[in-house]
Amino acid sequence: MLPCPPPSLYLHFQRHPHSTTVSSSLQHHPNHPHMATPDPVLRTHNSKTTSLLHHHTTTSTHKTKNPPQENENDHQQHRDSVQPNDKNPTTRQFILPPQEKLNILEMSLVSKRAPQNPGSIYTNSLPSLQSVFRTQHLENDDDENEEVMIRRALEIRRKVTAEVFKGAMKKGKFGITYSTNLVNRLSEFIDHVMIEAAALKRLPGFEDSTFNVRAKVVIDDSNVVPLVRWLKHNNLSYPKIAKLICMSKGNLESIRRFVEWLKTYHVKGEILGLTLLKSGDDILQRSIEELDKIVEYLESNGVKRDWVGFVISRCPRLLSYSMEEVKMRVEFYLNMGINENDFGTMVFDYPGVLGYFTLEEMNQKVNYLKEFGLSTEYVGRLLASRPQLMGCSIEERWKPLVKYLYYLGISRDGMRKMLTIKPMVFCFNLETTIAPKVQFFRDLGVLDDAIGNMLVKFPPLLTYSLRKKIQPVVIFLMTKAGVSEKDIGKVIALGPELLGSSIGKRLEVNLKYFLSLGIQVRQLGEMIADFPKLLDTK
Repeated sequence: MLPCPPPSLYLHFQRHPHSTTVSSSLQHHPNHPHMATPDPVLRTHNSKTTSLLHHHTTTSTHKTKNPPQENENDHQQHRDSVQPNDKNPTTRQFILPPQEKLNILEMSLVSKRAPQNPGSIYTNSLPSLQSVFRTQHLENDDDENEEVMIRRALEIRRKVTAEVFKGAMKKGKFGITYSTNLVNRLSEFIDHVMIEAAALKRLPGFEDSTFNVRAKVVIDDSNVVPLVRWLKHNNLSYPKIAKLICMSKGNLESIRRFVEWLKTYHVKGEILGLTLLKSGDDILQRSIEELDKIVEYLESNGVKRDWVGFVISRCPRLLSYSMEEVKMRVEFYLNMGINENDFGTMVFDYPGVLGYFTLEEMNQKVNYLKEFGLSTEYVGRLLASRPQLMGCSIEERWKPLVKYLYYLGISRDGMRKMLTIKPMVFCFNLETTIAPKVQFFRDLGVLDDAIGNMLVKFPPLLTYSLRKKIQPVVIFLMTKAGVSEKDIGKVIALGPELLGSSIGKRLEVNLKYFLSLGIQVRQLGEMIADFPKLLDTK
């Protein structure tokens, strides 16, 4: 007979008549080997496992009774998605929003991974840049959108290159502010590094390297950081350093070579940077041998070697000319009768006479000076003594001055006399130097014709300072020499040389002498009004 089931089992069926059970076999008791295998022990599933088992049972039964029927439309759609359709070649595989494309570009080109919060998820499974551009092409055939994406990619690449350069500057012990200010002015050099780093990928050993590694290699090989420190040591500011690096067009060694060449001619300090920047955009591409030939030619024509550095620093444009053009400029002055000694001193006094003006401008100024009745040889001697005349503009300086002097009653012969006696008068500014002095003489009661005669008689009068020279002499004559206000204009018109005399060394000494003879101050003033040179005699 079978054993009766335990009461607990009946109680279980009464409480859970529809429960799902599983069984497990009991091991045979060693003391009852002859007994049959006991009934399995029933166990109840929890709610989660029960729902999972019911779902699995229902799915299996449904598959058995109703086998799945393939949807021909779905199958055809799947084949269409796999195989290209000739009728519609622009079928989109996937679409990315414009902002998402920009994010992909930035994530693909950044130099460092963006900081993540603890526990956040960072994914490196980004679509390739080719897929981004291909999707863009599938969405719109317009090349403008693709060009915008390429421009955006280049901008991001420039930023990455700039950050790599800042890292190299930081490694070279430069401050963050200095490095940032320098990099902001090195746009051309940053583009050069970017192009060289991209080209470096074709070389063996760099096929699998990142762009940051290649950019760092290009920056290190160029030795730009030591060059920046060396230029800074030579008193060059970072704007000048940045401009020089951009002028080098990648050949940074030419900067050091040219600086060393300038130092051999005693060009130092801040003048060194100005000379480099004003020598022309192509000065770093010229050879040292060609520059040495120009210096030797100048030395052979009267420019001393000790003067070369001064001449170059005052006229850096001279180094941008070819040897043939330098010879033409030198021969222009030598053909006017200027000898080598006068030519050397002329270039030293005003280096711009040789390099700042075109040959056409130089010929125009020489011909204008000849209109005053001067010969070519005399103009040459005039330029040798006052080369600053060549720096004056005909339209802005000479013609307004000639017109002003003409209204004062000065003829061409009078102007020629002024030009030969005091050529610097034609270099003065009319509004700030000449006109205020003429107005001062008018206020003293001197007529315009008398002012014109004064200037022709004594042209150096216009070279004196109004506040430091002319006014103090007028005050001395009126307060100590006894010249009345009525006669002061007459004294100045008859004796303009008095305004050039020293008060302490000449006028006051003579005044004391006449007063020692018993002459009254009032009588002495009348004597000076009749004969102004009385106080100017030795």
